[in-house]
Amino acid sequence: MRYLTAGESHGPRLTAIIEGVPAGLSLTADHINADLKRRQGGYGRGGRMKIETDQVEITSGVRHGKTTGAPITLNVTNKDHQKWLEIMSVEDIEDKLKSKRRITHPRPGHADLVGGIKYRFDDLRNSLERSSARETTMRVAVGAVAKRILAELDMEIANHVVVFGGKEIDVPENLTVFQIKELASQSEISVVNQEREQEIKDYIDQIKREGDTIGGVVETIVGGVPAGLGSFVQWDKKLDSKLAQAVVSINAFKGVEFGVGFQAGYRKGSEVMDEILWNEDDGYTRRTNHLGGFEGGMSNGQPLIIRGVMKPIPTLYKPLMSVDIETHEPYKATVERSDPTALPAAGVVMESVVATVIATEVLEKFSSDNMEELKEAVAAYRDYVKHF
Repeated sequence: MRYLTAGESHGPRLTAIIEGVPAGLSLTADHINADLKRRQGGYGRGGRMKIETDQVEITSGVRHGKTTGAPITLNVTNKDHQKWLEIMSVEDIEDKLKSKRRITHPRPGHADLVGGIKYRFDDLRNSLERSSARETTMRVAVGAVAKRILAELDMEIANHVVVFGGKEIDVPENLTVFQIKELASQSEISVVNQEREQEIKDYIDQIKREGDTIGGVVETIVGGVPAGLGSFVQWDKKLDSKLAQAVVSINAFKGVEFGVGFQAGYRKGSEVMDEILWNEDDGYTRRTNHLGGFEGGMSNGQPLIIRGVMKPIPTLYKPLMSVDIETHEPYKATVERSDPTALPAAGVVMESVVATVIATEVLEKFSSDNMEELKEAVAAYRDYVKHF
């Protein structure tokens, strides 16, 4: 399975084309819209979310509620585009109109300046429009399709915030993926420890009053993944490396770890490796899951535990200093719409890109022209693994 996205933040629409989805998968716009709504929610979101109510239109690859095996085209209309018709016009316009809302003051931490240098733009809007996190709308849409495939194969996925602007969230031990999903869905800030809810909300309000932003750490867990996805035979076949690329490709994500992650550098081997167990009912299991479900670049049958760190949003309402690209004089950076935090929404995006990687690996490993064929192949493989 592969996909491409296209579109600008204030352009007419956002588009994704997905190729490789098996025929026979039940898929409707409602399946996708549910995740698009989750992406727009969460405490701390700002003005753009009040303008847009994202709804997908499926224009190919689905007939009578079932995928056909042909490429799937997804479109989401930007309602805000009606206010940007001249600024985002595809056709050439007069120079005096081109200068309207032209951006020459790049924002520190954003793609504005480097994008302008790379592509030789004299208007940095060309950089920020495509580099905007608005693009993640379509990655969530693609991820929703991937999650439909995983659900048919009894694989569950959930996300929750474990660090909010430096404040660590204590997580009860031994929660299932389903329990984490349920608890996080009941929280406006996507945490499973609801005793911390009001404290974190108050902190977000404080950050907003200060005109600042905060980042944090999101954890995504995938259950039901069979052992053997990915491979050790080449560097680019490793499942954890593919997931790492997917996670750090999300706007503002700066790092990723698996299981105990960077803590492994502070522990002894006996405190990191997961002892192997076997029983008649479950086959191979592990006593612990310090490695987050990965061994040798492959899934080992345990729940996958992936964490991504998101930096604070670079657009500040009390902007940092920058330089005008025409005069090289110091200026305060441009202010576009911003949020004090987007961590809950970022968790939905991370969940989506992780699901997309896992679904892609499943479709690569198993015969998958049709969903029935895929389900039979996965069931047979699980039985083989259990009795190995």
